[in-house]
Amino acid sequence: MKEITQEVYLKWYEDMLFWRKFEDKLAAVYIQQKVRGFLHLYNGQEAVLAGSLHAMELGKDRMITAYRNHVQPIGMGVDPRKVMAELYGKVTGTSKGMGGSMHIFSKEHGFFGGHGIVGGQIPLGAGMAFADKYFKRDAVTLCYMGDGAVRQGSLHETFNLAMLWQLPVVFICENNGYAMGTSVERTAHTTDIYKLGLGYEMPCGAVDGMDPAVVAQEVYTAVERARSGGGPTFLEMKTYRYRGHSMSDAQHYRTKEEVEEYKKIDPITQVKEHLLENGFATKDEIKEIDRRVKSFVSECEKFAEESDYPPVEQLYNTVYEQQDYPFLPHKL
Repeated sequence: MKEITQEVYLKWYEDMLFWRKFEDKLAAVYIQQKVRGFLHLYNGQEAVLAGSLHAMELGKDRMITAYRNHVQPIGMGVDPRKVMAELYGKVTGTSKGMGGSMHIFSKEHGFFGGHGIVGGQIPLGAGMAFADKYFKRDAVTLCYMGDGAVRQGSLHETFNLAMLWQLPVVFICENNGYAMGTSVERTAHTTDIYKLGLGYEMPCGAVDGMDPAVVAQEVYTAVERARSGGGPTFLEMKTYRYRGHSMSDAQHYRTKEEVEEYKKIDPITQVKEHLLENGFATKDEIKEIDRRVKSFVSECEKFAEESDYPPVEQLYNTVYEQQDYPFLPHKL
């Protein structure tokens, strides 16, 4: 694995802080009804993405996830201004304003969604890996899901075929404890989600999902196993979300005291303390990173605010293209 250096920790801090502040801004404009529909925020889970990106080969490996998917494409290289614009429903967005919060997508940057059906991305991730193996592309797919999605039957069907065909895929459960609002303890006899892999003899294990360095090492091991022909892995990232399932979640299933306890191991705070304690950055340098992040978030907001909504005719230009279709041709 690439060495985790001072520069890596600095990048982790700036990236994770930007992702957090980017989504904090989304929460604010959602309340102003500038962003509509559902909005599922990633606050608290940033170490899973930061560590995973360090372990991947960007430009070759691909990522697919559920609907808590705003910051993943940014990490993969998508312009954050376009992501913000997509949530605003503007024509400058990643899908010209027609995908919205739950369906960010970028084939160019290897990010394949953004899926609103619970667990729907799991068989799709295996299918992507099957294609990589079939065409000998030496690529690995990272397929993410929440702890609620592992209760879907499609996970078991997918695990069975992934092991049977030894597909180059890493399945990652981001266990933030509550699915849509029901604790893991109330949905299954065993709370060790990673053990679902044992029934298929799939390499599996639990990972501290609040530490990007730990995540990076475990994901790298799994990615290299997949790339070398060793088949899939199932990792359970023990993480926590500080906000509700979505903006409409009243969070009656947990206490404020519990949330505050988890904030003591906030991944951003952990990385910041590592930088200061090891002399990797001074307090003034941290303040400069904070300033840059705040400025860029404002730039993203301004871009989205000033962009136009899609013209009505776009609805007719993005349906499908077929030679014998007698009506309007596909124009985009």
